[in-house]
Amino acid sequence: MESDRTLSALGNEYNPDILRAADEPHSAQEFSEMLDIPIATCYRRIEELTAAGLLELHDRVLSDEHRRTNVYRREVDEIVVRFEGDDYTVSVTERPEVKNKLDDVWQKITQD
Repeated sequence: MESDRTLSALGNEYNPDILRAADEPHSAQEFSEMLDIPIATCYRRIEELTAAGLLELHDRVLSDEHRRTNVYRREVDEIVVRFEGDDYTVSVTERPEVKNKLDDVWQKITQD
């Protein structure tokens, strides 16, 4: 994961809030409503976080209006930024694959 891109994504308004809320999969509309973010801004932020490798497209679910909707969840569990003099390091702990698989199984069980 690229440190500059990660730090840049974290510095934009709403992105840390979206990442915190993305422990569970949510659509852009759900993020917008939960976090009081304008929907167009929410889509841009999701795109930015996805490009930075911090958020992933988790699934395409059927919405209440019977349309396919993308749902996203975070790809990481922890981000640590350390400043050392004029330099900095960014450490990213990715979401464990086992946790992803368990989430997937749980999601399928609860949808049935």
